Amino acid sequence: MPNHARRSAGLVLAALLAIVAITALDIPLVATQHGERTVAITVGDRHACALLDSGAVVCWGDNIDGGADAPAGSFSAVSAGSDYTCGLRPSGAVECWGGNHQGQTDAPGGLFSAVSAGWYHTCGLRIGGAIECWGHNRFGQADAPGGSFSTVSAGWYHTCGLRIGGAIECWGDNDDGQSDAPGGSFSTVSAGVLHTCGLQASGAVECWGWNGHGQANAPSGSFNAVSAGREHTCGLRPSRQVECWGDNDGGQVDAPTGSFSAISVSWDHTCGLRPSGQVECWGDNRFGQADAPTGSFSAVSAGEGHICGLRASGAAKCWGYNDFGQTDAPGGSFIAVSAGGGHTCGLRASGAIECWGWNRFGQVDAPAGSFSAVSAGGWDHTCGLRASGAVVCWGNSNAGDVPAWLRGDGLPITGTGGLLTRVGDALPVELITLALLCASMVLWMLCALAQRRLDRG
Repeated sequence: MPNHARRSAGLVLAALLAIVAITALDIPLVATQHGERTVAITVGDRHACALLDSGAVVCWGDNIDGGADAPAGSFSAVSAGSDYTCGLRPSGAVECWGGNHQGQTDAPGGLFSAVSAGWYHTCGLRIGGAIECWGHNRFGQADAPGGSFSTVSAGWYHTCGLRIGGAIECWGDNDDGQSDAPGGSFSTVSAGVLHTCGLQASGAVECWGWNGHGQANAPSGSFNAVSAGREHTCGLRPSRQVECWGDNDGGQVDAPTGSFSAISVSWDHTCGLRPSGQVECWGDNRFGQADAPTGSFSAVSAGEGHICGLRASGAAKCWGYNDFGQTDAPGGSFIAVSAGGGHTCGLRASGAIECWGWNRFGQVDAPAGSFSAVSAGGWDHTCGLRASGAVVCWGNSNAGDVPAWLRGDGLPITGTGGLLTRVGDALPVELITLALLCASMVLWMLCALAQRRLDRG
């Protein structure tokens, strides 16, 4: 078999296993994100996330490592790091997702009251006030000192914590003085890339560390909040106006007018939360990280470089990469949406599937008939689930390499009691299916990236 055929067959099987496992375990193909208002925002390197009043997390921007693939369920806090994100469950457990090559998403067990995601390390505040960090530790940024803290902020290669008495203590890299916290009492601290800023009890902002672009030159006057990024900093005035200073090559310092209730600064972009609950971002937008959606969504699906959401009205709204038209959603109402590599598919109320975007292999040419679910998770193929339980796929595939009972032209697949079973052949897959699913998803990501580079030549 030619190499491209083997790769395509592997991608098809990966998507099939995903749909099969999801069907058997009653996990929705598209994670619903309920909630009318945003209550908190956090900005990572190239992605951003919002915490809705329902507890659901919605993320957008670059998703190459899965940092924007927020899991379902409720969170009480969220923090976006370099290429990953961490959330705090209402139970106190920390859950992280995205890049993990430094162990930054391997959250320890136990209960936390806060979490902060840095560059490649993460720190959590235990219920008792102790700080525990994990991930990259080349500069000692994960070696938290003992004692009790009220706040923690993980920066690039350093970390800062706020003691109960208001003193700031920092550890990790200090080549530019970013860990040399001044004396005095502070109410909050924000660790950036090579500089740090603290909010004094008086409302004044004091910054220290690298100041090559004026990012440590905090303006005078009173602030209610401060957030330090790479080479710029932003503060929230008591009037609710945002004021930023430092490098502005991407427009990250050009804060819009009007009232905000919260701000979050990252590498070269900034996001603010309006009192209405809407999110507004500005600055670098090469990966769509500043294209925050407005209004209310009932579902969201993150693809390789784009994201699609489903409005309460049923309208699909997409943002991010659009080199193949994958964010040009058609009009009308959908009941589900799934974003893939370079294309997107939606499920109409009638059961019909409609797709748009890259179509070199026919992955957008959905077959006629009624479906109950759709997954566009592959780069060059799509799969749908018939009401009978049969799986049907289209796009770049070699059907001869896929078993008939998986293709949908044989016996249907059903899920009973958490077991995966083929009608007429009661063969449980159970944990083997889950293991294959995890392995196939890793294989899919590697193959999709390689194939995309080959296709673009």
